[in-house]
Amino acid sequence: MDEIPVSALSLVLLLLLIVSGFFSLAETSMMAANRYRLRHMAAQGNRGAKLALDLLGKTDKMLGVVLLGNNLLNAAAATLVSVIAIELFGEEQWALGIGTLLVTFAILVISEITPKIVGATHADRLVGVVAFLLWPLLRMAYPVVWFVNLFAQGLLWLLRLRPGADSGSPRLTQEELRSVVLESSHLVPTQHRAILINLFDLEHITVDDVMTPRGEIEAIDIEAPLEDIRSQLATSFHTRVPVFAGEPGNVVGILHQRRLLSSALAGEFSHEALRSELAEPYFVPSGTGIYAQLQFFRDNRQRTGLVVDEYGELLGLVTVEDIVEEIVGKFTTGMPGNAAAASWDEDGAAMVDGSHSLREVNRVLGLLLPLDGPKTLNGLIIEHLQDIPEVGVGLRIAGVAMEIVQTEDRRIKTVKLYRPAATD
Repeated sequence: MDEIPVSALSLVLLLLLIVSGFFSLAETSMMAANRYRLRHMAAQGNRGAKLALDLLGKTDKMLGVVLLGNNLLNAAAATLVSVIAIELFGEEQWALGIGTLLVTFAILVISEITPKIVGATHADRLVGVVAFLLWPLLRMAYPVVWFVNLFAQGLLWLLRLRPGADSGSPRLTQEELRSVVLESSHLVPTQHRAILINLFDLEHITVDDVMTPRGEIEAIDIEAPLEDIRSQLATSFHTRVPVFAGEPGNVVGILHQRRLLSSALAGEFSHEALRSELAEPYFVPSGTGIYAQLQFFRDNRQRTGLVVDEYGELLGLVTVEDIVEEIVGKFTTGMPGNAAAASWDEDGAAMVDGSHSLREVNRVLGLLLPLDGPKTLNGLIIEHLQDIPEVGVGLRIAGVAMEIVQTEDRRIKTVKLYRPAATD
């Protein structure tokens, strides 16, 4: 070593630390890289992404070559510092101690902390280049890596651990995927993000949650006078209208107003003409999931269904539009008043129609009203009171104070909700 100047040894030491830093950067960037993005890049023909995925498919060998190189270089750096200390100060114990402290500090800063921060911060940008460099190193050091991993696997076997038991393609649970969507505000527009979140909820929503309750269905009595029927059809906001005979629960068919138009223009508007244009009613069991119902509508070429309980009693009406609105949001068309979203005023109060669904009220006003019972605000209050509602009655449900403002035919038409106080 007398022929090698200290400056050259110092330069070699710096080189060892830098190369060791590369292995630290490689380890962190490979493990922190977004595998879904890598798959996308690989599908587009990116060779670096393909190599990275190949290396990540054999993580034990990839980590083996990284840690082998890292530890060998760090050990060589520590030995070289001892040589430099002896060259400068002789075999003084204090010099060797200071040299050990200095090389430890240098390894931490140059070879560990700094490269790992860079690798974690820019993993997706670096992983392709890193994979190109690691691949030939793994091929050259494969026998040594295999031999070392053999002992590592033996130790894992003694510890009753199965290497590779959880390996393979990472899979996101539904809740994890929901979190990814919620955190992607800078990538996905708000409306698109809302649609994706609504899609996750489809399996938990039934037709009972989105249907128009029986008391709110706009229907026609086939036994009513023709003038009353004509007037009702002229003011109807719906193309398809349920038709009943005598009582609302006795539905005899669905009337498509466009089909009736030709008869009306020909002067053949009569009860017989109405009956001839009726389509067979399509009944939907209560509790059917809206995703399954959407498929049923498609398979049966239907757009309107009547929700019935296990005894065949009519509960409500559900349409394709009701289900689509659960995914993409409310349409601007429809009956006046229904499209207006409730909101809190300056005094922390909101006027809400009693026929509004609890899910919509919770969503718009940020409340947590119970959803495991009645589906509308009117039903929830009546169930809570166990009595005929009266104007001016106040109550509190799920921490939300509310007051009945208007009733009609034993039903609650308008409710005033008060924003609950914020809790720590």
